[in-house]
Amino acid sequence: MRNNELKALEIPKWGRYLRGKWIEKFAGHLTDEEQREIYMDSFLWHLCSYEKTECLEKEEAIAAFERQKKKKCTIFYQYMNDAFLVENAKNLKVNDLPYDEDADLDSKDMYVMDWDGNWTFIITHENDYLGPYFILNL
Repeated sequence: MRNNELKALEIPKWGRYLRGKWIEKFAGHLTDEEQREIYMDSFLWHLCSYEKTECLEKEEAIAAFERQKKKKCTIFYQYMNDAFLVENAKNLKVNDLPYDEDADLDSKDMYVMDWDGNWTFIITHENDYLGPYFILNL
C-alpha cells in the first residue's frame, strides 16, 4: 500500500473465494449461461463492458470510489490467488492501491470490494479503453 496509514493484511489463497463472492454479489442476477456468453470466465469485469449491470466508468468511477465511505474491503486480482484485506479503509484512494501498470497480466485486473459487497471498484488491463468501473450494489 502506498499510504502508510493504511494497513493491508495479506490473505494468501483467498483470491478464488473472493472472485466467487464477487460473482455472487455483483453478477448473481445472471444465469451461468449468461455469464459464459459474456466471457466472465475470462474477465469478471466483462459484466460492465457488456453492459450487464449499471456502473460508472472512467473518471466517474474513480470519483465514486474516492468519495465512497469505506470501512473494510478486500483487494484481489483476476488470475492470482493472493489477496489483501484493508481493515481501516476510510482513507483508501485510487493512488494507494497496489496496482502496477507494468505488471504481467496476472495482476493487471484488480478488484476492490467492500467487505459487505455494497460496492466494487475495478481496474482493467484495458484501462486506456475499458474501465475503470464502479458498481454500487445496495
